Amino acid sequence: MQQHLLNLDTLINLYLVPFGLKVLAALVIWFVGGMLIGTFAKVVRRVLTVRQLEPTLVNYAISAIHVVLRVLLVMGILEVCGVPTTSFAAMIGAVGVALGVAWSGLLSNFAAGIFLVVLRPFKVGDYITAAAQTGTVTDIGLVTTTMLTDNNLRVIIGNNKLFSDIITNYNVHPTRRIDLRCQIAYGVDPADAIARLSAKVAQIQNVLVDPAPAVVIQEFNATGTLLAVRLFAPTPNFGQVYNDTNRAIAQTCAEAGWPAPATYQVSVANPQQPEPATPVPPSAT
Repeated sequence: MQQHLLNLDTLINLYLVPFGLKVLAALVIWFVGGMLIGTFAKVVRRVLTVRQLEPTLVNYAISAIHVVLRVLLVMGILEVCGVPTTSFAAMIGAVGVALGVAWSGLLSNFAAGIFLVVLRPFKVGDYITAAAQTGTVTDIGLVTTTMLTDNNLRVIIGNNKLFSDIITNYNVHPTRRIDLRCQIAYGVDPADAIARLSAKVAQIQNVLVDPAPAVVIQEFNATGTLLAVRLFAPTPNFGQVYNDTNRAIAQTCAEAGWPAPATYQVSVANPQQPEPATPVPPSAT
């Protein structure tokens, strides 16, 4: 009986107590370390936000901090518990290589997402054309970017495809130029047409005075004179000014009573010399 008590005392003192102390120390380190990591992440987030960095970049940085510090915390706990961390680090490296090979496409999207956030060719809320899609950017994610198209469709694009394509950002500059054309017949005086169109488009709401609207002759073609109407508008009002300019051109043509430009057909006898066909009535155009 005495021998059994001695063995139990030895088991408790030599094995259970040290093991319990290690477990207790590991739990304390885990909870205290987690609290310190959370506090540090909050401080970093506050500093990055004050510096007005891109929100997506801030989220990337905070996520990376959490992952790195948690791994270091786990390795520290293993050291306290007496578990060699050399093999653990080697295992993490092997797993990282395997994941890199298996998820090469996903990682390329991840790397492209970091470049998109750092270089900032666009931000959330910008209206862009990229990867054969046009719409408003609603989210720049870790591996994908989400856009809302004009016909209310949600389009999700891989960041690698997006970053490797031509990106047109319509919201970078505060103003945009509107380029429209007005085809007039040969019987219409171009100077009179320019004066009428210039006066009409100048009355459009939100058209900028500087640079001033311009109506110029772009070319003389087979149907008459092609006029170019160029004016600037604030970027938020671009759609409104564009539509109103189209309406102003149509109203000017109707109010002036200009005939519709004639269409031309090729002569069978002389293919090099086009001959005029019957002018198309205005109602048909």
